[in-house]
This record gives sequence, C-alpha cells and structure tokens, in this order.
Amino acid sequence: QVQLVESGGGLVQAGGSLRLSCAASGGTFTNYRIAWFRQAPGKEREFVAAIRWSGGNTIYADSVKGRFTISGDNAKNTVYLQMNSLKPEDTAVYYCAAGPYYLSGYYYTGAYDYWGQGTQVTVSS
Repeated sequence: QVQLVESGGGLVQAGGSLRLSCAASGGTFTNYRIAWFRQAPGKEREFVAAIRWSGGNTIYADSVKGRFTISGDNAKNTVYLQMNSLKPEDTAVYYCAAGPYYLSGYYYTGAYDYWGQGTQVTVSS
C-alpha cells in the first residue's frame, strides 16, 4: 500500500524558512508526479509545486515562484519543499500527493491517487 507522510511544518516568523518532507513508501514512483498542495481555513485546496519523480519537469504556482523549491531524493524515497521568504499568506496545511505523471491536470487534486495527512505551516507577522 502506498503511503505518503509529510513532516517539517511548524510556526515561523515572516521572512523565515521551512523545509517540508514527503516520505513515500509502498510502491515504485518512477512514473509518478509528486506534488505539494496547501489549504488554508475556508479556502480551496490549491496547487503549490510538482516534480516528476524520474527527474525534471518541476512546476510552481505563481504565488510561490522564486521562493519555494521542490526537489527529490530517490534513494530516500522523499520529496522536499524548501520554503523561503515565507509570508503570512503561506499559512496553511500542506499536503503531498502522488499520481501518474502522464495524467493531465497537474494543478488538479483529481490527478493524484495518494495523499498524505498534511502538516501545518503557520507564518506569523
């Protein structure tokens, strides 16, 4: 069974940094896209970033371009989201997700088969 587990969330001051981790187990992810989504209270779950597990094909939401970096470590079956220059509006529960890379609609939650439980990121002003 495929499982995704997020970690690394916490409370930081505006302008600070966090690195989130998504540890994957129970499958081979060569043909998968791994993505980060986030959901703030009262708002829809929104796409943040994605990476093709086999390499390349990174993409970011406009709101995080230049501040966030997604990367992967195949040996550890882990995908990271490095978040710099954090803003209060980045406050949300962050989820990682996995789905076939060839499925269109990377920005859409329905393109992903597996989800973690989420990790809270709170940015204070």
